[in-house]
Amino acid sequence: MADSAAALGPTRALVLANPASGSHSPQLVREVTELCGSCLEHVELHPTTAPGDATVAVRRALQRPAHAPDLVVVIGGDGTVREAVQGLASAPGRAALTVVPGGTGNSGYKMLWGERPWTESLKAVLTDSGVGGSARLRRHDLARLAETRQYVYLGACSGVIADALITARDIPLTGRDLYTKAFADTAAAYVPYPGRVTVDGRVVHEGPTVLANVGGGRYRGGRYLVLPDSLLDDGLLDVCVIGDGVTAADVPRLTLNADHMGHPATVYARGRTITVERTDGRRLPLEHDGEYQHGIGPSATFEVQPGALPVWAPAIERN
Repeated sequence: MADSAAALGPTRALVLANPASGSHSPQLVREVTELCGSCLEHVELHPTTAPGDATVAVRRALQRPAHAPDLVVVIGGDGTVREAVQGLASAPGRAALTVVPGGTGNSGYKMLWGERPWTESLKAVLTDSGVGGSARLRRHDLARLAETRQYVYLGACSGVIADALITARDIPLTGRDLYTKAFADTAAAYVPYPGRVTVDGRVVHEGPTVLANVGGGRYRGGRYLVLPDSLLDDGLLDVCVIGDGVTAADVPRLTLNADHMGHPATVYARGRTITVERTDGRRLPLEHDGEYQHGIGPSATFEVQPGALPVWAPAIERN
């Protein structure tokens, strides 16, 4: 939904830059900071130093009553965006999110701005935002993972996509090419896990499971259209489940253009509360927003948080 109160654009920005992100570039950080500085009253740059630092930085900035930012610019990948979202969603205020892609998959940027260059999207936010402009403030839904109380921005996936993050650690590539190879290599040898998916109390899948994606954003890894019908502000979570009627090795090819949709082994549903389980009692292989969830148990429950995140997006809806 659009935020009707956003008649004016931002004036103060907190820029978060992750030096450890997949495509980090000091030049990119300088260009973003200089562009913000040329358009806004105040810009603060915060290079993150450790996991969780982006969350802390956002919360601290928003607690300054007279000098709090109204824009949080994240330069990084989906993991850095995930951390910033934790701070924004837990300390609600006027600050809104915008993303500059600087990571591996950058799905969080693509789901808002498509393949539009970051210079174009950021300039729209800084100079052509508000009523009648080319960028507008929207309030997007989030999910909340009940077991960890973390907010989920892009989406969460069990199975082959989660395990691909483990595979990626040993591949000497960067950007989307890293994720593409990791996904293909993992899928080639993947054994489905025994699973169950429940949507608003109704079991929609039970049996061998290649993946169960809850979201959120339509893309994973910046390329794979796993949730093609997902809307970011409809007050519902989408879930796509692929069972063992699809060979795991074929999943990267099928999800590249949403060819998995309509396959008898694919289940697609929507709801407000979605539970993904591993029925043999072992740990569920799960990631969300590009971060593997090592501490999760055999199940994960996601609850929709309607309109929980203010974010800058194109004024015209993107496909």
